[in-house]
Amino acid sequence: MRSVLVISNEAKEIASLFKSLKIVEGKPDIRRKEISTGTDLINPLKYDIALLDLDTDQWQQRISELRNYMPVIAFSTPDIKKAVESVKLGASDYLEKPLNTAQLAEIVKKYKKKILNTESGFDETIGTSNLMQEVFGIIKKAAVSESNVLITGESGTGKELVARAIHKWSPRKEKAFVIINCGAIPDTLLESELFGFEKGAFTGANYTKKGLLEFADGGTVFFDEIGDVSPLFQVKILRVLQEGEVMRIGGSKHIKVDLRIISATNRDLDTARRRGLFREDLFYRLNVIHIHLPPLRDRKEDIPALVRHFIEKHSIKRKDMLIKDISDEAMSILMSYDYPGNIRELENIIEHAISFAGGPSIIPANLPANLLKTPSQKINPSPKLKEALKSVEKELIWAALQRTGGNISKAALDLGVHRQHLQRKLKSLKVET
Repeated sequence: MRSVLVISNEAKEIASLFKSLKIVEGKPDIRRKEISTGTDLINPLKYDIALLDLDTDQWQQRISELRNYMPVIAFSTPDIKKAVESVKLGASDYLEKPLNTAQLAEIVKKYKKKILNTESGFDETIGTSNLMQEVFGIIKKAAVSESNVLITGESGTGKELVARAIHKWSPRKEKAFVIINCGAIPDTLLESELFGFEKGAFTGANYTKKGLLEFADGGTVFFDEIGDVSPLFQVKILRVLQEGEVMRIGGSKHIKVDLRIISATNRDLDTARRRGLFREDLFYRLNVIHIHLPPLRDRKEDIPALVRHFIEKHSIKRKDMLIKDISDEAMSILMSYDYPGNIRELENIIEHAISFAGGPSIIPANLPANLLKTPSQKINPSPKLKEALKSVEKELIWAALQRTGGNISKAALDLGVHRQHLQRKLKSLKVET
């Protein structure tokens, strides 16, 4: 575990408990001031977990800010109301003061395991299907190898995420991961972008510039959409792969570079090779390890895990409430759609739904209109009308309570009903206040 963020007026004492455990790299970051991850110097990506003292001011805001970056462990003097509210806002666990080493050891053990092993996939690539389990097996083998990798698949299947995972878990993880969008570099700028130039090499070259390949020395280069490159691009890249060196424009000596190449394309490179549209020698140098990502329509059993992942990822964008779940009816609609845009489209749908959700759970009305009008959609008719209405009613009441801070009188006014009527509904629907 890299480090723990501790936000408490008792941070020094807690830091000493962690120090006695000897299982945290470095020391916990001790913070006692007001923080905002959007403006403060704290970099949330540095931390594995956060311990947040609910006896400090503005702890609700801090949970909302930190929950999407790391697990937040809330703790306080015994207080059931605070404990329940912290979990509703997104805290992963709650501990009572005074903290002790046994509690902290258990927390570190629990979340260290979650950090290193994604339950439904490999790193940020999610999937539980047999197809994806085969892909994860190849990714793991590619990560420990130094061989070049070619990733294929339709647009939106997550090729860049796979490339990043391979680099992240490879021996080169401490070095640069350089992304080169092949389709975005015109031939006129190709050499200066890839190889750089010396001062005075041409008109306007008023300084020496390193190329992208030189910056990546010792690390990994990701050629995105390699199938779109020109013949000139192919020649230039092939030489780098063969010789392991580059020369800046206007330079007089070759510069050795140690690069691991990962390429990705949504095109059929093998067919392009046979038709003479892609160099055969370059194809075989790039395609040492081949990873094909199947389209989402061929692995729909992965949709529930992906939906949970995207809800967790994008729920931070709602500051007024934490969206935690999705109704069975909404999930049924998502399962019946074919996703021409693949995982990228599903993520867009979930982000849209979170923006329009009126309660902690996504319901069909929150989904984009085109999904509700899809001819191929088959909503399971199993829920009774009475049950469906009860579910919607519960969502509306919960949302009103959220807006009014739990004030039943104000919530009743907001909903246009009498206070007594709302109280009866709360009891019958078992809505927590």
